[in-house]
Amino acid sequence: MANKDYVRRGRSQSKPTKKTAPKRKPWRSGLIAVIAVCAFGYGLSVLNSDPEPKAPPKQTSVPKPVTQKVVKDKESTLPPPPTEKWHYVDSLPSREIEVVPKELKVSKIPYVMQCGAFKTMQQAQQRKAKIAFQGLSSLIRKREGSSWFRIVLGPYKFKREAESDRHKLQRAKIEPCIILKDNQQ
Repeated sequence: MANKDYVRRGRSQSKPTKKTAPKRKPWRSGLIAVIAVCAFGYGLSVLNSDPEPKAPPKQTSVPKPVTQKVVKDKESTLPPPPTEKWHYVDSLPSREIEVVPKELKVSKIPYVMQCGAFKTMQQAQQRKAKIAFQGLSSLIRKREGSSWFRIVLGPYKFKREAESDRHKLQRAKIEPCIILKDNQQ
């Protein structure tokens, strides 16, 4: 008996594997967009226009005249305004409240802000120049026995002043800056 190839038996000849995308018609999407914009504009114009007042339907009978008696009856049927249950409504406008602000604590030791410590004087001068472009003055300090050049701003009487300058430097991408109490004076 002859060997049969059952694997290839059900297959047809190979077809091209490249599939072509259906052709899109770009004018359709443009047409839809134009129709949508026109519909939107028409809707806005309908909403914006004031409708003309319609004439009331014609009556065949003679209307009754409105008398003062009817109007007085409607006014008399309204309930009286409610009475106030609370006394603060009368007393509140005449009161004055005295506010005493908290006193700011003034430290005996002033605050300084350090914005970097560098090994070389050239690096310290570059950072000092960047700070000067932000409108702040700084100093370069070098302690005895240390080889580091520190960039220092201040002294500040209040910590809040140092914080505002630090935020100004952070917005200018000059970081890190820390606020310290100045023990050097």
